[in-house]
This record gives sequence, C-alpha cells and structure tokens, in this order.
Amino acid sequence: MKKYTNTGSKDTRSGFGAGLTELGQKNENVVALCADLIGSLKMDDFKKNHPERFFQVGIAEANMIGLAAGMTIGGKIPFTGTFANFSTGRVYDQIRQSVAYSEKNVKICASHAGLTLGEDGATHQILEDIGLMKMLPNMTVINTCDYNQTKAATLAIADYDGPVYLRFGRPVVPNFMPADEKFVIGKAILLNEGTDVTIVATGHLVWEALIAAEELEAKGISAEVINIHTIKPLDEEAILKSVAKTGCIVTAEEHNFLGGLGESVSRVLALNNPLPQEFVAVQDTFGESGTPEQLMEKYGLNAAAIVEKAQVVIKRKK
Repeated sequence: MKKYTNTGSKDTRSGFGAGLTELGQKNENVVALCADLIGSLKMDDFKKNHPERFFQVGIAEANMIGLAAGMTIGGKIPFTGTFANFSTGRVYDQIRQSVAYSEKNVKICASHAGLTLGEDGATHQILEDIGLMKMLPNMTVINTCDYNQTKAATLAIADYDGPVYLRFGRPVVPNFMPADEKFVIGKAILLNEGTDVTIVATGHLVWEALIAAEELEAKGISAEVINIHTIKPLDEEAILKSVAKTGCIVTAEEHNFLGGLGESVSRVLALNNPLPQEFVAVQDTFGESGTPEQLMEKYGLNAAAIVEKAQVVIKRKK
C-alpha cells in the first residue's frame, strides 16, 4: 500500500475556505452565510470576491439556518458557517424542521469541532454533534481528516442534492491525503492493508491511526487502516470486508463514544458479523480548557490509545 506522509501541516478549516473560494468562482448558485465568524471559518475570500452572494447574519444561528433553507427554494446552494457547537446543538430544531424534514439542499459547515477547539473549553467543544446529525433522516454526515480532504469534500457536497453536515476543526494537523484525490461521499478509503486488526478512524484520528499501524507493525501486528470520512451513509461493505479478514476492529474518533462512528460500526457488526470491538473516543464526558495536544492526550485520543485498544481487541478474538 501507499505510505502516507505529512506534506505540511495545515488546519482543516482552511481547506473549507479554499474549497468555498473555488466554488464561488465555479458555481454562481453557491451562496455563503456566516454567524459572525468569517475569519474563524476562513470565509474571507468568498466574501471579498462575491459580496453579493455573502450574507453576514450575526450571532443569530437559528435565523441563519432558516434563511439558508429559504434560499434553496430559488435554486441557491447555501453554505452556512459557524462553530460546530452553534451549527448543531444551538439550532437543532431549525435543522430538523426546515432542512432535514423538508429535504432542503443546505450545506451546514461546522468548524472547531471536538476537543481540539482547545482553550475555549467545554461550552464550545461539542462532542455530540455527529450523533445529533446522523439521527436526522435525509442528513448526510461528513467528518474530514486533513486540509486536502476538507477542500475536496467542500467541492463535492456542492454537487450533491440534499442536506449535508460537514464537520472539520480548528488546529493545524498533518496534511497527508493526495491533493488530487476525488472525494466520493459514502466511500471509505483503505489506507493500509492488514490481517490482524481493523482500525477505522475519522477526522483527526485518521493520522493517529496511521501512526498506530506503524507502531503495531513494529510489535509484529498487522493493522488495516480505513479512513471513514462519511459517517452517514456509512460504507458498510468496506467495514465488513475488512473484519471478515481481521476478525476484530477498533474505532477511533474525536467524539463521545455514545452516538458516534463507533456506535454506527457496532450496529453494522451486530446485524451482519458480531466481532470484538474496542472504542477510542471520549467516554461520556464534557471536555475542558487546554491545548489540543493536552486534551487529546488526557482523553485518550491518540496513536498510543489506538495501539493499546488494538492489542486488547486482538486478545478478545476467539
């Protein structure tokens, strides 16, 4: 398999900004709405180049979702931008009624997701958003791993007809996915072939999974690594094909273990091929203030935790 390397660390939110800028040039139906966080969401270039298609809503996220839903009726493709906490928890009723239930073509783009929001603390570090959004009928849920993949996903969802939740982050992280790789919604990416354990990871944990695979290899353990960028629809075929070979699985995500990727995978296994599974995720708690590195270490969201869980799950195999 191809060995993935960090070509230069970047923040995923800048990938969103770059993708939105490109869409502004390519698709005149794309409009952007922001809840007073233009710089944080990297929407500056779109606003500068297309002021007639940019709408500063202010700190009124519910109104932003309502406006976006209405714009779709005239054929526009609205991209809303604010922090993940305010993109989901604060406006859940509006999303449920005006976007998901009504099947409106709104792209809900959420930055600063998970613990790696960092020093702003628990009130801003939403760890429940994947669960909230995947439970909504008609909603597609995407959680990208690096700059390149976030840009590619931003471009791809503009061509997809239907509600989308696009989740990305604040910190600078390794950029390792190919810049020219087309983003296919609902299609997992096999990053590393293995025979002893399957590791499926999403978001910032994908790079950590690759590091873990190298560390496991040094211990004589062959790990298969899969990048699950689309939580819903989930690539069940890729998961089942892998576990049929390895016999066990570790899921890794920057999210509460309740309601996230891990639970979606558990459902697939329970219905098709019950096998041992271990979770690398936040254990039903809120976050706290700290640097992204400190928080990922404290809450066990890193390569070391994946290595540990892989060794545990292998021992559980019959």
